[in-house]
Amino acid sequence: MITPGIFFLGRTIILAISLYLGTVCLARFATKLGISLSPWILLLGATSSVPIGFAMRILYVGIFRRRQAARMGARLAYPLEGKQFGNLDIMLKLVERFNNGYPGDALAEYVAKFGTCFNLRVMFEDLIFTVEPSHIKTILASDFENYVKGQKFRHTMSSVLGTGVFNSDGEMWKFHRSMTRPFFSHDRISHFNTFDRHAEEAITLMKARFRAGYPVDFQDLMSRFTLDSATEFLFGNCVHSLSAELPYPHNVATTEALTGKAKIAEDFAQAFADAQTIIALRPRKGWIWPLFEIFRDSTAAPMRIVNSFIDPILKEAIAKKQSHASGEKDVENDDATLLDHLVQMTTNPVVLKDEILNILIAGRDTTAGTLTVALYLLSTHSHVMTRLREEVMTKVGPTDRPTSNHIRDMKYLRAVINVLLSFFRPFNIRESVNASTLPATSHLDKPIYVPPKTSVGYSVFLMHRRKDLWGPDADEFDPDRFLDERLHKYLTPKPFIFLPFNAGPRICLGQQFAYNEMSFMLIRLLQSFSSITLHPEAQHPDTLPPADWAHAEGRKSRERFWPKAHLTIYAHGGLWVRMTEAEDAD
Repeated sequence: MITPGIFFLGRTIILAISLYLGTVCLARFATKLGISLSPWILLLGATSSVPIGFAMRILYVGIFRRRQAARMGARLAYPLEGKQFGNLDIMLKLVERFNNGYPGDALAEYVAKFGTCFNLRVMFEDLIFTVEPSHIKTILASDFENYVKGQKFRHTMSSVLGTGVFNSDGEMWKFHRSMTRPFFSHDRISHFNTFDRHAEEAITLMKARFRAGYPVDFQDLMSRFTLDSATEFLFGNCVHSLSAELPYPHNVATTEALTGKAKIAEDFAQAFADAQTIIALRPRKGWIWPLFEIFRDSTAAPMRIVNSFIDPILKEAIAKKQSHASGEKDVENDDATLLDHLVQMTTNPVVLKDEILNILIAGRDTTAGTLTVALYLLSTHSHVMTRLREEVMTKVGPTDRPTSNHIRDMKYLRAVINVLLSFFRPFNIRESVNASTLPATSHLDKPIYVPPKTSVGYSVFLMHRRKDLWGPDADEFDPDRFLDERLHKYLTPKPFIFLPFNAGPRICLGQQFAYNEMSFMLIRLLQSFSSITLHPEAQHPDTLPPADWAHAEGRKSRERFWPKAHLTIYAHGGLWVRMTEAEDAD
């Protein structure tokens, strides 16, 4: 298999040879015209053809875009100017902060210094970045057809996401969207049965570990809960990751090794997370990212593990469909899984796997990350924990199973989840099809010109923390902002300042499923436990927030866990907690 680096070098060499041969042909043509050129001039022309051609292209493109922007009554996005060739220092800073910093660190610095929209221009390739609501509205809704995932993004992500709904455009995207939409069109009792079964198992494991005197890595537990729930909902084939022994604190010696289904589930989850981290890092290296993967495709090893788990399930589902052994399952049938529904529409194993993995990221990783952040913030805001638990006791009671009606009636719970979704969301990117503009950021300014086939990144993570949009307490965990006068002051007049599930035609189809799953688990937890305390000493010291964060601004200075990002947000080193069992739980 050709690695990304070898493929990249091959294209580059072909281009260099073409320029070289062009120079040689020009020299021969000059000779026929009687123009004598010395050998050293020919050698200099041939060897310099590539850098000269590259420089001339940059110069031409720059002039062309300035003129086109002027014709459109627009201005260029402010270009960042690094200290090294091709803004290499900016690229390295983005990569370093991705690996070792707080989410959005470097970009937040640039926003504070250069405004809400600028051009990173990494290695001479435009990458416009924005945190402006009107720009994001343009990208996601009002000019949706002009902003696609694009060839660059698809190439970067295809080794993991394939042509799934998150990595496709045009007819392929519409096909994937049409396949999954009916399955998310209404609340299903079977979903709540699944949530309840796995939530009960997770809470039982927590109680046993707490009674044994140890804290629990809540992130690990929620990753298992959402993985078991998602695989049962997607395949009808739960991986039973909750059957495995929970991890112990880093300083507790254990000799137990995972075996059987537990090891398969653990290997799958770790490999899938590793693959996502790799593809999330690629765009930060700009168009030269393949040079970092010359000798191997870095996603190949983890994806072999992922595929070894997924492929047998798909083969079985396709075989049943082709033999008609499973019958024609109606999507409206409450017992039908998503895979049951998908194989009625296609038996192409590649299309099925791509779609399943894309939905698995949304259905498992995003929810697990949000629930982890929920416990973290409830543990550090006891007044919110108390009020939310009171609502649970009043609306549901200490032991009753939550229903969709309960969840719809719990306004404070919804406000808590909305704040969670506003604080920790991933970053996104699109690519322009044609030359266009983004709205001016003020009435005194001009629209911002976006060249054709240009990457445009946006961050709801940073937008959700802007104090000019959300008020002076924008980075405070205060669910009342979605209930009191601040809702009407800030959000109601500008709905695009809150985009936890994106917007427009690509809005998340499974958002209600996600709300239901998160709500169900939080209700069950608060029925079972009355208090939460963090125990960071249980995790490895290298995964704790660096000491210098205490001198930073905003939430970063107060964080007691280390949020990191791949395609979703997660807690570096886990989130270790102890919880007190509720006296009224029985």
